[in-house]
Amino acid sequence: MSVITPQILLRAYAAGIFPMAESAEDSALYWVEPEERGIIPLDGLVISRSLRKRLRARPFTVKIDHDFPAVIAACAEKTPERRTTWINSRIVALYTQLHRMGCCHSVECWRGDTLAGGLYGVRIGAVFFGESMFARADDASKLALVHLVARLNYGGFRLLDAQFVNAHLARLGAIAVPREDYRRMMQPLLTVEADFAAF
Repeated sequence: MSVITPQILLRAYAAGIFPMAESAEDSALYWVEPEERGIIPLDGLVISRSLRKRLRARPFTVKIDHDFPAVIAACAEKTPERRTTWINSRIVALYTQLHRMGCCHSVECWRGDTLAGGLYGVRIGAVFFGESMFARADDASKLALVHLVARLNYGGFRLLDAQFVNAHLARLGAIAVPREDYRRMMQPLLTVEADFAAF
């Protein structure tokens, strides 16, 4: 089993690749470099009328890095809609280390003392690499994403990487770009200063 450290993981992101597992039960990791990369343009997030209504109602309290372990654990949970997960114990350990280093963040939607939804991802320079999201309440993950995009725009970020485009993300404005175009967009931004905490 090859050793992957947090430093190797950051170098991999900078090269346009990221790790996944076949399943939570499989301890092996493999590197992924999609031919088409999903991104969410920071000026192109699509917020539906119903989601805007939910935003105005403020059904959740949004917190940053309040309980990162709970967020990644929730993203790794199997649900009736998601019977398999690519987040295994090695991924949990690696990204928890990145979080402790200040390179990985969670956006969390809370209802009282209950974690209702959220997301996490890796930050390098002016790029935020979104990893996974979950919702235990209606629209919780979407509202976490809306908050993330606002925070990234305010902090001077230039790129939100979504890895892949699925139907859920496409409705929110995600687009696919060819691998080489993604690299050309991403790599110059790795040394640009941005502030995740500015918001």
